[in-house]
Amino acid sequence: MALKKLKHSKNTDHIFKNLKLKSVLILVSGLFANSALALEPFVVKDIRVEGLQRTEAGTVFTYLPVKVGETMNDDLASQAIKSLYNTGFFKDVRIEAEGDVLVVTVQERSSIAQIDFSGNKSFPTDKMKEGLKQIGIAEGQIFDKSQLDRAEQEVKRQYLSQGKYGATVKAVVSPLERNRVAVRFDIEEGAVSKIRSINIVGNQAFSMDDLRAEFLLTTPNWMSWWNKDDQYSKQKLNADLEALRSFYLNRGYLEFNIDSTQVSITPDKKDIYITVNVTEGEKYTISEVKLAGDTIVPDSEIQQLITVKKGDTFSREKITESSKAISDRLSNDGYAFSNVNPVPEVNKEQHTAAFTFFVDPGKRVYVRRINIAGNTRTRDEVLRREVRQLESAWYASDKINRSKERLIRTDFFSDVNIETPAVPGTTDQVDLNISVTEKSTGSIQFGAGLSSSEGVVLGITVNQNNFLGTGNRVSAQINTGKVNTTYSLSYTDPYFTPDGISRGFDIYRRDVDTSSLNVASYNTSSYGGGVRFGVPLNERDGINFGLAADFTTVDLNTNSPIQYQKYCGNATGCSSNSIVVSGGWSHDTRDSIMFTNNGVLQKLSAEVSLPVLDLNYYKIDYKQAWFKNVYKDFTFMLNGEIGYADSYGNKNFPFFKNYFMGGVNSVRGYDNGSLGPRDIDPITGLDFAVGGTKRLLGNAELFFPVPGLKDSKQFRLSAFLDGGNVWGSDSSYSLSDLRYSTGLGISWLSPFGPLKLVYAKPLNSKSTDNTQSIQFQLGSQF
Repeated sequence: MALKKLKHSKNTDHIFKNLKLKSVLILVSGLFANSALALEPFVVKDIRVEGLQRTEAGTVFTYLPVKVGETMNDDLASQAIKSLYNTGFFKDVRIEAEGDVLVVTVQERSSIAQIDFSGNKSFPTDKMKEGLKQIGIAEGQIFDKSQLDRAEQEVKRQYLSQGKYGATVKAVVSPLERNRVAVRFDIEEGAVSKIRSINIVGNQAFSMDDLRAEFLLTTPNWMSWWNKDDQYSKQKLNADLEALRSFYLNRGYLEFNIDSTQVSITPDKKDIYITVNVTEGEKYTISEVKLAGDTIVPDSEIQQLITVKKGDTFSREKITESSKAISDRLSNDGYAFSNVNPVPEVNKEQHTAAFTFFVDPGKRVYVRRINIAGNTRTRDEVLRREVRQLESAWYASDKINRSKERLIRTDFFSDVNIETPAVPGTTDQVDLNISVTEKSTGSIQFGAGLSSSEGVVLGITVNQNNFLGTGNRVSAQINTGKVNTTYSLSYTDPYFTPDGISRGFDIYRRDVDTSSLNVASYNTSSYGGGVRFGVPLNERDGINFGLAADFTTVDLNTNSPIQYQKYCGNATGCSSNSIVVSGGWSHDTRDSIMFTNNGVLQKLSAEVSLPVLDLNYYKIDYKQAWFKNVYKDFTFMLNGEIGYADSYGNKNFPFFKNYFMGGVNSVRGYDNGSLGPRDIDPITGLDFAVGGTKRLLGNAELFFPVPGLKDSKQFRLSAFLDGGNVWGSDSSYSLSDLRYSTGLGISWLSPFGPLKLVYAKPLNSKSTDNTQSIQFQLGSQF
């Protein structure tokens, strides 16, 4: 009763200062200032903790500032109370002295026994729980009402990000036995709010349709169910406003300004209306372009990098590109921290702007050290031999960029990141830090592929493109199909010499059965082996040459054409062995091998059999593929190929070396290998392709992302136009004989191998042609 009176007294603090008690009760209930009673010091003989249910007693002892045998006093009691409260485990703490025993009585906070969700359809429960765990709400954690309020708002924010502005989220807490609680989130998702109108006010130079075409956000259309582009997002709107600003600034409107933006939603939270108010201003032209500062390199070279000229319409994009081009050029010579600042002089009366590019190269910088991290399997030397920037050499951004490209093209790493931090305490040194994320470079495949021409291709393939971390490639293949059966073993050392000369060995056994194709019927069984070398001429060009021995047995049957029988000299078959010398040149500037966006690939290859065995022939092939990123993720490709083959020394050209065309990898829409010269089976009367010694192929293709998967690096759609054909030795190239097709295709880097699926329509097929609308290929064909 005395304690109650003290708590209610107005002079509590004064009375507490004069109160001496043998046994003191210190009670803390949220604000412990009102319960700060004086404590007469005593030596602690024992410590007893009461009220624990889940927390270990050792946790309390850890936070107590006094141990058995030490003296307990007023200050230590206050420290103990504060320490135990700060753990967050307790909502009430009391300290009593019973004789020489210190009694700590606590009341634990409730723990969260379970978390449930009801009404959630857009987000799976496990993902919701994972998100809540990051803000401190999880099963087994201490319950905190303030954190629960945050969690409630966070869940609602997730629905708002999906455009569901009518969503409601309410957290319900239910007490359970043993001081536990159950938390349930009751969710009403509601419908997705749709953008019903995007209105731009103040535009005069451009139409509303032209401006809205720059926006990612749009009103509902036939593809909105997939793209979700009719759902409002503040981030997307900000991006659209910046795109609108860039649209005007790149077309001369130097004074363009977005005055205000209003986003309104109807009371039922279903429809959203966006209004953007703009001031266009006048259109400006460039009156003069000048250089100032220390350009280091000749002014004439810098002038060529500036894409804006006197009389041009002002374009912020071209100004920025020019500044970057100058900065990049200087960084190639070691000036890594150069600053190029285009300063305008605006004449508002004449609506012109003169630009002066002030160039400050800064100090010349060199690379102190190259550090490599992340390669747990691949040896350091494998990475370093691809790096074109040298230690203790001047910094060169073009060499650093090329180094990253070469590391990516090894296909040993899923990610390559290069940073150039300054060396502490210096102004002219940087380190080159290369961090890589390794990926699996070995594979064992069973059931290698499926194609519309060969059916199921069964077998086993063992590949290791980074053998023992050395960068060497080893491949063993056993593949069976209706047409091709292959057994091969190959080994390639891409750095046989330190200068990058590669060397490889191949041995193989290959059987071909053409009976399932629309071509002349014959079987071949070949085996052989060879050695090959590759010599780099520079970063983009290289030559290759090799020597191989091939031993082929040809089996004919009653359906084989007469010319095949004439070649063998009988109707059953023959042996055709050869020693073949091959060589070639390649020029490759592609930015990626799998999904190329920019670059050119040129290849010239030739092979000739030496006149020492049965065959005397030669083949020459040329290929050029051009890739150009034309708009965002849209890439246009032009491909052209030509081939010519013939025999020498008064011998016939081996028919099994003929060119064939048609199928998913050449002229789509026509059966595999069905184009070109044909013959008639004397028994069945059916005609079939016999191949030829001349080939011509052209492809024009536009690649673009799958709607809704714009960031995917595994899928790509395309629209194509193909043209090509094959001619025999008694005919010449003729454009009038070309077969054309058009259609759509999809490419997918699936876990089972590359997938190609096309729908093609032949444009000028003849009655003798074999056409096929849907063609596909799954898995690598060896």
